[in-house]
Amino acid sequence: MSIPVLRAQNISKAFQGVKALDGVELTLRTGEIHALMGENGAGKSTLIKVLTGVYTPDSGGIEFDGVAIAPGSTREAEAAGISTVYQEVNLIPTLSIADNILLGRQPRRFGCLRKGEMKRRAEAALARLGLKLDVGQPLNSCSMAVQQMVAIARALDIQAKVLILDEPTSSLDEREVEFLFGIMRKLRKDGMAILFVTHFLDQVYAVSDRITVLRNGKFVGDYQAAELPRLKLIGAMLGRNFEEMEHLREETAHAAPSRKVFLETHKLGRRGIINPIDLNIAAGEVVGLAGLLGSGRTETAKMLFGIDLPDQGEIQIEGEKVSIKSARQAVQHGLAFCSEDRKSEGLIPHLSVRENLILAMQASRGPLRLLPRKEQDALAAHYIRALNIKTPNAEAQISNLSGGNQQKVMLARWLAMQPKLIILDEPTRGIDVGAKAEIEKLVHSLKSQGMAVLFISSDMEEIVRTCQRVVVLRDRKKVGELSGEDIQVNRIMNVIAHHDE
Repeated sequence: MSIPVLRAQNISKAFQGVKALDGVELTLRTGEIHALMGENGAGKSTLIKVLTGVYTPDSGGIEFDGVAIAPGSTREAEAAGISTVYQEVNLIPTLSIADNILLGRQPRRFGCLRKGEMKRRAEAALARLGLKLDVGQPLNSCSMAVQQMVAIARALDIQAKVLILDEPTSSLDEREVEFLFGIMRKLRKDGMAILFVTHFLDQVYAVSDRITVLRNGKFVGDYQAAELPRLKLIGAMLGRNFEEMEHLREETAHAAPSRKVFLETHKLGRRGIINPIDLNIAAGEVVGLAGLLGSGRTETAKMLFGIDLPDQGEIQIEGEKVSIKSARQAVQHGLAFCSEDRKSEGLIPHLSVRENLILAMQASRGPLRLLPRKEQDALAAHYIRALNIKTPNAEAQISNLSGGNQQKVMLARWLAMQPKLIILDEPTRGIDVGAKAEIEKLVHSLKSQGMAVLFISSDMEEIVRTCQRVVVLRDRKKVGELSGEDIQVNRIMNVIAHHDE
């Protein structure tokens, strides 16, 4: 077994009394690729920031090559031998490749830059990755994959022994991912310890030696990748035991003759975002999108609603091919979309309940045709009563409402548009049990009224309770579909874990 180069023990970190990390352990060894797995809120980002000196842990310690360290900044972490490449490449696009690799460490003589030495060091760092590039060209002239390589080369220039890759494949296509994996394998062979943070199951098993799983800020386990079945990994991430699940036979769901399909997609996709997907939703039907974080659920929803434009395939609405290139066009075709991020993408916190509720309707009329105040008041009163929104009155500032009631206002905003299909992305996230039950009840009511609903949730039990069909996604592609009595938590998880050997 290789030698531990970094060991984090009993790491805890709290923010305003809420524990983001609670006794977390991590051991990285020389010459290994070690995956760090966990859903949103598991503590992965906080742990990385502790390792790299952004946060100081409340308790616990870090050892590097057997010596205790306590980095107080990213510069101190780099000096110790820990370097990080983030999901969003944090380099300066207008500078050259050489400038970026040596940023903050440019060799000088008598105050002047040594251009020749910079070129030599930059080329040497890239050569370790098997790359030969013109290091004088600006970074923004390179592909995203090459920019990732430059960020890694920067880490190599500081002689790092530990390289943390935080979601490095999120914006890469399959060819670029395989190229990156080749680089990672080369660095592993050279003795580098690589911490690989990702949500993609296939990628974890393609390149990782060991896996550490976090859940709700706690350490779940450290596993050999070759000895950890996918179902056990998913169970560890979600906190459920799936060991006794039956193997799911491949099934093809066929629409019943009575179904009146409202929306249908044929090989709809966007390169690097979501693989081509076939999907159909009927009037009076709740279709679920299930999958782990990073599976492509929200990306699919945004593509349907015209927020992210597809570069292949087509959408049909009521049998007619349509082009949806904006949210405005989506609304015109009878679609509505409640984002999972209600704070930054849904609500305007300083406006009232009434003003937030009528936003979509007012936007559809344009800036010159204001919705009469009498109609605004009537709409607000109707939906406050219909959805049981708990607010002192319609003029109360929406930021003063609970999360569940804010979510109901977002739903009311779109219901006022009388859509034919509503996309609900994590509609019950961050709200209490009572509000969850009310929203689930509302979804069933919308279905009974003939509305089509696309329901996205990371809560598998909620998917089972709410949906008539479930489309299962994994690693940005559709991997299965369940309907009727087959919609069970264990079966959904089996489809997520199943892969062809």
